[in-house]
Amino acid sequence: MNTMPAPRPIGIFDSGLGGLTVARALIDLLPDERFVYFGDTGRFPYGPKPAEDVLKFSLQIADLLVEREVKMLVVACNSASAAALDALRERLDIPVVGVIEPGVRAARAATRKGRVGVIGTVGTIASGAYQRAAEVLAPDIALTCAACPGFVEFVEAGDVDSDQVHVLAERLLAPVIAARVDTLVLGCTHYPLLSRTIGDVMGPAVVLVSSADETAFDVRARLHAIEPAERAEPARAERRDHEFVTSGDVGQFLALGARFLGPEVERVEAWQW
Repeated sequence: MNTMPAPRPIGIFDSGLGGLTVARALIDLLPDERFVYFGDTGRFPYGPKPAEDVLKFSLQIADLLVEREVKMLVVACNSASAAALDALRERLDIPVVGVIEPGVRAARAATRKGRVGVIGTVGTIASGAYQRAAEVLAPDIALTCAACPGFVEFVEAGDVDSDQVHVLAERLLAPVIAARVDTLVLGCTHYPLLSRTIGDVMGPAVVLVSSADETAFDVRARLHAIEPAERAEPARAERRDHEFVTSGDVGQFLALGARFLGPEVERVEAWQW
C-alpha cells in the first residue's frame, strides 16, 4: 500500500533536560504527532546568562529546527520564553508557543485565595515576564516571585531528592512561604522534576502548577488552526520516531532523558555549535 510522507514534526527546545516535562505532556496528549527535541545542554544553564545571549541562542536553535521542517515551535524553556518569544514570533512564519502564559492561566484556575507564587531562574524572574503576563491574564491575583538559583543544576546532574536539594529548597522557597501563597507556579520546566521536594517544603495545602499540560493544550489548539494537510494522518502516513538532539554530552542526555521522559528516548544526536 502506498503511504504518504511522514507529517512534519513539531519542534521543541530547552536549555537542557527540563523541557522533557513539556515533551511528555505533548506526547501523551498528541500521540499521533512527531516531535524533534533540542536540548542545549552544551550552553546550559540559560537562567544566569544575559537576556541578549539567551535571545541569540534561541534564534540559532529556531533556525536549526526550521531547517528540519518543523510545522510549529514550542519554546519549552521559561528563560527563553521570557527573552525570545516575541522575536521568534516576528521572525518565523510558523506558530510559536511559549510556557509562561499557559502557566499563568493554570495558576488562575487553581488558586483559591488569589495568592500565587512563581519560582524560576534568575533570568526569568528578573525579566518580569510572569508579572506582565499576570497583569493581562489574571489581574486579580497577588503574585509573589522568587528566583531559585541552583535548582536547574541539580536536575541536570540527576539529583532531584537529596538532602542537599531539600536544604536549598527550604532556603529559596522562604519568600513564597512567607507570602502564604496557596498556589505555586513552577516557572522553569526543570522544576516539575523537583516537585516532590518542593511539595514537601511548601506543604500539602499549596497546589503546585506546571505549565506543561496547559502548554500541550495550547499546542493542540494551534494545530487545529493549521491547514489539514499539516496535521498528522497516522492511518496513512509513514511513521517515524521522535528525534532528540543535544549540544552537550550524549550519554548523559540519553540516560537522564530516558529516566525523565521514558522509553521514547532511544537515540540522541550530537550537535556542535
